[in-house]
Amino acid sequence: MTSLHSAAATGSQPVAAVAGVTVRYGSTTALDDVSLEFPSGVTGLLGPNGAGKSTLLSLLSTARRPKSGAVALLGEDASGRARVQRLRQRIGVLPQSFGFYPRFTALEFTEYAAWLRKVPAAQRRERAREALRLVQMEKHADRRMGALSGGMLRRVGIAQAMVNEPSLVLLDEPTVGLDPAQRVGFRGLIQELGDRCAVVMSTHLAEDVAHVCDRVAVLLEGTVRFTGTVTELCALPGRDASSEGSGSSDLTDMEVDGGAVEAGYLHLAGTEAVAT
Repeated sequence: MTSLHSAAATGSQPVAAVAGVTVRYGSTTALDDVSLEFPSGVTGLLGPNGAGKSTLLSLLSTARRPKSGAVALLGEDASGRARVQRLRQRIGVLPQSFGFYPRFTALEFTEYAAWLRKVPAAQRRERAREALRLVQMEKHADRRMGALSGGMLRRVGIAQAMVNEPSLVLLDEPTVGLDPAQRVGFRGLIQELGDRCAVVMSTHLAEDVAHVCDRVAVLLEGTVRFTGTVTELCALPGRDASSEGSGSSDLTDMEVDGGAVEAGYLHLAGTEAVAT
């Protein structure tokens, strides 16, 4: 099995990492020998549908095991039933779409999520209320899930992901389906989560990466084409050869916005080389 510890030998240990992972669905390769590290803060997984983003999140959530390679979470190898069950109690997950009982209130749903993640019984109600306060849903704690708007549902989704006070939070396309105003508010919430724990967010929206992420990995056709800071991604188009690898380019002065992120992404999508 590929070792994860050599990859983290320099610098602080990442909160999560994958090394040489490959995942196949029949004859389709979803991830092909992917290696990535996820430090504290917000890391974006940017790529089109089918790039392997959701598959990578499923590995980090322990919902799936790779055909080859290794996964490490919170300083431990993510293998062995007992260890995996223990790790799951320290991870929060917001799927792109999540199921719920429409007659549950927001508080009941969040408290149910606390029970699933084995939060002690005496702490579940207060943890649920605190998670709803975090996402500014405390005033709607007694509203039924079936009566909430799309933006409110996404906020409760974040609350259930945070109710166990996780060290790692995984968000799969969290702003899809939100209107522009809701998306702006949600981005602020994700930034706040990044101050509390490590966040890995998959998205195909360049604006989300520009406004939320500290680092970004670009996935295309199951392979990593780039990993680095958002500013470094924005610097790719038109960057002259003399600045490559020299550290001399004015990356800190680069204007970071959705257009610049998109330009960097399209630059990678139009090349065959893998940039790391």
